Amino acid sequence: MMRAHKLLVVALAVGCAGGQAVGRSGRPVLPMPPSIDSMLAGLSVRQKVAQLVMPRLPGSYSALDDSAFLVAQRWVDSLEVGGIIIFAGSPFDIAAKLNVLQRRSRLPLLVSADLEWGAGMRVVGATTFPQIMAVGATGDPRDAYTIGEAAAVEGRAVGIHVNFAPDADLNNNPLNPIINTRSFGEDPRAVSKLVQAYVRGLRDHGMLATLKHFPGHGDTQADSHIGLPVITAGYAQLDTQELVPFRAGIDAGADVVMSAHIAFPAVTGDSGPATLSAAALTGLLRDSLRFHGVVVTDALDMGAIVTKYGSGEATVRAFLAGADLLLIPADPDSAVNAMTAAVASGRASRERLDASVRRVLEIKRRLGLLEHRTVPLDSIMRVVGAKRYQDAANDLAVRALTLVRDTAGTLRALRAKRSRLALIAYSDEGNATVGFTLADVLRRNGDTVDYFRLWPMSGPASYDSARSVLARAPTVVFASNVKPISSRGNIALPDSLARLITATDSGKPTVMITFGSPYLLNQAPTVKTYLLAWSGARACERAAARALLGYSPISGHLPIRLPPPSAYGVGFGIVIPDSTVPPLPPPVAQP
Repeated sequence: MMRAHKLLVVALAVGCAGGQAVGRSGRPVLPMPPSIDSMLAGLSVRQKVAQLVMPRLPGSYSALDDSAFLVAQRWVDSLEVGGIIIFAGSPFDIAAKLNVLQRRSRLPLLVSADLEWGAGMRVVGATTFPQIMAVGATGDPRDAYTIGEAAAVEGRAVGIHVNFAPDADLNNNPLNPIINTRSFGEDPRAVSKLVQAYVRGLRDHGMLATLKHFPGHGDTQADSHIGLPVITAGYAQLDTQELVPFRAGIDAGADVVMSAHIAFPAVTGDSGPATLSAAALTGLLRDSLRFHGVVVTDALDMGAIVTKYGSGEATVRAFLAGADLLLIPADPDSAVNAMTAAVASGRASRERLDASVRRVLEIKRRLGLLEHRTVPLDSIMRVVGAKRYQDAANDLAVRALTLVRDTAGTLRALRAKRSRLALIAYSDEGNATVGFTLADVLRRNGDTVDYFRLWPMSGPASYDSARSVLARAPTVVFASNVKPISSRGNIALPDSLARLITATDSGKPTVMITFGSPYLLNQAPTVKTYLLAWSGARACERAAARALLGYSPISGHLPIRLPPPSAYGVGFGIVIPDSTVPPLPPPVAQP
């Protein structure tokens, strides 16, 4: 064992050395990377366990001697973790931080991130596409492919290898507080086509795709970041609904599947979460769906798991259920210690451990990480946030706009001439600029806009001020960005705002635009004009402004049902095909 360990160290040192051997032709001869078998043979049980652990790392800048970075450095140097999940930061900060850790790591680190609607979800300055339910509104697999492609190209440029996307859940419960617009929609066949296209967009451009949250998180009313949602549906419903997009994604070549912290008692036979259920991860996923790739847990520090089982025990149970990668344990040291003890006691077999580690090492090999594990910083500005993907995001935002209702013709009237209007914007504290782009585009094109912002904590005085703004304008636009937020537990407008929208609509022309959840119409069911823009991204606000100005057509269709009392079905959408883009100025006469 010691001899194999020394051989592995020598092989990796040669692979990472700056110099290269030169062949008889004078061309450099690249050293052969070590085989998977030799790498496995050179790892102790504890080192193998650590290869499965993937803690969370902020992507923001930190000095090398910063205490938080020293913790991450210890994960790599002493704990010898196999991977990292990176969170938000600038492209250069993320890449530089990962490069430092990659150079320190004995084996290449597998780096993952949630890039559901493009790399902009985690990489500041990267392309931000609309939420993927916007793709459901266009119904075009090419849009899903483009988001996958852009996420892969931009993500790999900063050192990310695995995208924890696409979301393969069917959002078939309007009260779901955590999936919502993260899903392509609720029709299994339509969602399957888009999932497949997204997977191909990632894989064709060098990034691994992850189907989540298995076996389906769409039909829940609770947030698994807080507690344990329970789905009472039996296998018959799963087979014809929730599992359909997962099968499609597996057929398209998805390399990773993420488990859900959700109880499926009719399927698993107990009240525990799927993440800790062998019936779900081994019996259903591996045996029934014949998935042979890597199974990753959802974050093990989430309330549905850690509050009941603790960090170490949750890790062991997830592994025994069939998981390979153990994502964000509440305490990485406890996770490694508990797993190592489980193998030593025979609770977890060495053979099963080797199988999981082999899967992880194999995808590192396929990604080319055994030869090249760092990224060049000087190429980032040519790739991340490039114009072609920004243009694609803007185009998708326009084509995804979905008009559900315009019974009084208010939207058509706004499109016909420039107007004076009040814009009342609402979002959570995380979106300080909601409505800014919308107002700016309207003003620059001739509308007079009085802007007022409401917040979740806004009280009676703020609402009185909003009413004063409303009283001065002949037409009103309410723009809200209500989106899924982990640990929030609900996804809705404040009751006071819903009442204000209803009262305003009863007295003057009103447009309600949602840059988030499409289900808000149920809180203001009598509103006469309802436009869905799907996301708070600037591209979506710009698209909505152009629609109000009459500069863009409106052509999207609902990928979900809006339940009673509204009762609009999948596929519904009022199409306004005309576009009144101002004509180009006449050419200047030549002298």
